[in-house]
Amino acid sequence: MSSTPAPRVRPRRLRETPAIRRLVSETRLDPAELVLPVFVREGAAAPLPIASMPGVVQHSLDSLPQAIDEAAAVGVGGVMLFGVPAVRDARGSGAIDPDGILNLATRVAVEASAGRLVVQTDLCLDEFTDHGHCGVLDERGRVDNDATLERYTAMALAQARAGSELLGLSGMMDGQVAAVRDALDDAGHHDVSLLAYSAKYASAFYGPFRDAVESTLEGDRRTYQLDPGNRREGLREAMIDIDEGADVVMVKPAGSYLDVLADVAAASEVPVWAYQVSGEYAMIEAAAAHGWIDRKRAVVESVRSIRRAGADVVLTYWAVELAEWIRNGETA
Repeated sequence: MSSTPAPRVRPRRLRETPAIRRLVSETRLDPAELVLPVFVREGAAAPLPIASMPGVVQHSLDSLPQAIDEAAAVGVGGVMLFGVPAVRDARGSGAIDPDGILNLATRVAVEASAGRLVVQTDLCLDEFTDHGHCGVLDERGRVDNDATLERYTAMALAQARAGSELLGLSGMMDGQVAAVRDALDDAGHHDVSLLAYSAKYASAFYGPFRDAVESTLEGDRRTYQLDPGNRREGLREAMIDIDEGADVVMVKPAGSYLDVLADVAAASEVPVWAYQVSGEYAMIEAAAAHGWIDRKRAVVESVRSIRRAGADVVLTYWAVELAEWIRNGETA
């Protein structure tokens, strides 16, 4: 018989049964903490599948209400709308047009939601410009920061008039939060909230998203999105945006930047969200389709890790499906 004394401290006691594990779980998932990104394509007669994002579609204006209803029915907290226009130009004029696809979709979504979830809109020019950049270009082909701010303020007013409750400033222009906040307040839109994509990195994981919005980008966005090697800069950007009046700050992508997310969450006085981007979605879907991983477990684990790192809300393409699993007790 061994003389080694039995361990007095046994952490495994709290892992013994599903009920105990559920009782002591440090990070819980709730449908209200999920936001569903939704693409709406101008001129579409029916939902169009996105090849690189299995299960995700470009909605038509007619199919959008059903998508909103499905998300609201399972308790999802909000939807983030992206427009896919039929025509683009150098200044992204469709983003400002009251009858442009994103503003039309916003009105449809607000009516369908009837206050059951938060209708949010992407405030960036990349879907609307023929060059695919997030701003207007100067005579040398560079993104002109300050000229772009003027377009952003006009876009913000158009989205607010269309009924958007929260504007997602994703362009990474210096001063964008202050410029948009001032424009909204001057126009009487004091109650429209601003989500600043503060730590948005120049990531390889955006590839499928560019398919989803049919991006025309040539080159890259490294002069305005963050260098993937920079951690402190992500926190600095978030603090600047908070000082400028952001109501919520964002880290994007989520899974590869959990350290930045944790830094921002520890320092922020406002809610911190994270975007589980298209490439993160596509990788899990592809691996699961080959039978290499357990799809449900991988989805739940990936979102839980983002919440564990400090995100108050997660934007994810699995929002509706995950919300159903949560409601059915299938995430333990």
